[in-house]
Amino acid sequence: MKLSARDASSYFAKPDPDKAGLLIYGEDAMRVALKRQQVIAALVGPEGEAEMRLTRIPAGDLRKDPAQLIDAIKAQGFFPGPRVAFVEGATDQAAADAVKNAMEDWAPGDAQIIVTAGMLKATSKLRKLFEAHPSAYAVGIYNDPPTRDEIESDLKKSGLTNLDRAAMDAIIALSRELDPGDFRQTVEKVALYKLGDDTPLTPDEVALMAPTSTATSWNTSWMSSTSGQRWRRAASHPATPRESGGESASTASNRPRAPMPATAARPLNPANPSTRDTRLA
Repeated sequence: MKLSARDASSYFAKPDPDKAGLLIYGEDAMRVALKRQQVIAALVGPEGEAEMRLTRIPAGDLRKDPAQLIDAIKAQGFFPGPRVAFVEGATDQAAADAVKNAMEDWAPGDAQIIVTAGMLKATSKLRKLFEAHPSAYAVGIYNDPPTRDEIESDLKKSGLTNLDRAAMDAIIALSRELDPGDFRQTVEKVALYKLGDDTPLTPDEVALMAPTSTATSWNTSWMSSTSGQRWRRAASHPATPRESGGESASTASNRPRAPMPATAARPLNPANPSTRDTRLA
């Protein structure tokens, strides 16, 4: 069966452990990898690999031994829970045939088959296999920015729930500038920065954690937004010192200053002691 982008987001967060398999394909390998990581983690949990409930099979290995995928889905481990057989990069004919054979041999109770691939045409055997299977799904991942729901899900997983609208607008603008991997790392960095801090996340803190290489373009993008325009107007018309509780400029200029420390003259040229330098020692 084919999953739409809207349905895929919710399915990745809570996949059905009783399904036969899932195909995730797309041009951007990083986007595909992030979705694959999400769905596998949701199926087997954080200890799935340590408990040997996750089997990784590079697609190239299936050319030499196509039967190993069937062995992987039938194998029973010592630990209870859902199992996954993950095939990475299944774009060639040999891998497609091995996956087809395993899907035909799959039975309830076997490990779920998760397959990733590059961009596949509608005529691809892999796509047709998963789209036509009554107990499997196929999802295409395209180079679109994350939706608001996906961003909110990432923030929640990272523990970032206390943020105002301006901060959320800043994060959304940042997601348009970064690739998915960099954006996910930035969210995690913001979460670490706010660890133990109960105050709401601010746009300035988002900007502080943004990658340096994208800071300029991101600031330009965000400043063009409605909230960014409000921030820009506030920045261009700051509160006066008296309004902010500070002292006036004239008061500051008349404030007594500490005397400059005495300077010890030192030779500018050690070879010529008569030449003196009056700069600070």
